[in-house]
Amino acid sequence: MARLPRLGVPGWPHLVVQRVHEGQLLARDDTDRAALLGALREAARLHGLAVHAYALCPDHLHLLATPAQEDSLSLTMQALGRRYVAGYNRRHGRHGGLWSGRFRAAVLDPVQFLLPAMVFVEQHGVRAGLVHREEDERWSSARHHLGLMTDPLIADHALFWALGNTPFEREAAWRRRLEEGLSEAERQRLADAMHKGWALVDDAKQAALQQLAGRPVRPRPRGRPKKTVSSAVSIDQ
Repeated sequence: MARLPRLGVPGWPHLVVQRVHEGQLLARDDTDRAALLGALREAARLHGLAVHAYALCPDHLHLLATPAQEDSLSLTMQALGRRYVAGYNRRHGRHGGLWSGRFRAAVLDPVQFLLPAMVFVEQHGVRAGLVHREEDERWSSARHHLGLMTDPLIADHALFWALGNTPFEREAAWRRRLEEGLSEAERQRLADAMHKGWALVDDAKQAALQQLAGRPVRPRPRGRPKKTVSSAVSIDQ
């Protein structure tokens, strides 16, 4: 079965994961992590990608971002791979690629899923047992949204700004949101869509998004279509 083209829909947030090869590390130390974020910031600026949240994990990168153009996300990830991986290889005396295949992404209806996706990304360190609290994670966007630093990589979404009229109100609201967390069903739904490359949208928006994407955006129902009985068939047959 042919692989579907990756979804890339301008103006819609995308939940992204980019993994590294098994046995490799995304970054070996803080110098690598700073280099990765610098490369990502430059690539995102150049190609029109607004990054709303991120987390650097031991073997993968999570992003929540909105592309300005259809190819903004792809071009950003390509540029990140060229610049960061080349520097990583030089620094550590290695050769070859670092990424394990292409990145995976889900397109999200922002009204329903943008803030849950931010929680999904910024809670990764806590879920993985790397830190006890989100604010202890130096290499994610959580500290920016909790008011502990200003991160030049982050372009806050309008829905985050709507959490409060002042920075203090937004930061307090976001702390409450992180404390509430996600249910396992919510987390699994986001993860499944991200890894499988589907969209999370309601039925009313599916057709419009599908037209923009030029491909199916949700899996078709399993099984054969139900047969319909023609009204022209005689009951005597």
